[in-house]
Amino acid sequence: MIEKWISDIKQAARPEGLGMILVHNGVVRATSKEGRRVQGMKLSYDLAALERAIETYRAKDGIADIRVWINEGTLTVGDDIMKVCVAGRFRTDILPVFQELLTQIKTNIVREEEL
Repeated sequence: MIEKWISDIKQAARPEGLGMILVHNGVVRATSKEGRRVQGMKLSYDLAALERAIETYRAKDGIADIRVWINEGTLTVGDDIMKVCVAGRFRTDILPVFQELLTQIKTNIVREEEL
């Protein structure tokens, strides 16, 4: 999936607008943030909110494209939670968008329950 996203972005983006592609691959950890052992998680998300967030951040100056995939359902330790790809002109354009989008997804879009 990531390789396909990167290939598609490179083909579609204007060469002067593409200098960096940043990727995040979140994985289910064996422990919670507080250090408790977990078996996995149950994950759901608000698709409409995700689409709005992607469009908002994609419109920012210096951003060429954004791709997001979220793994909905019952996940076990080691499963992928989400993949996020932000592509754009400069690191200074991409890093703030990348961080803000991840925070938005984790706090307002994804609903998770530890198992």
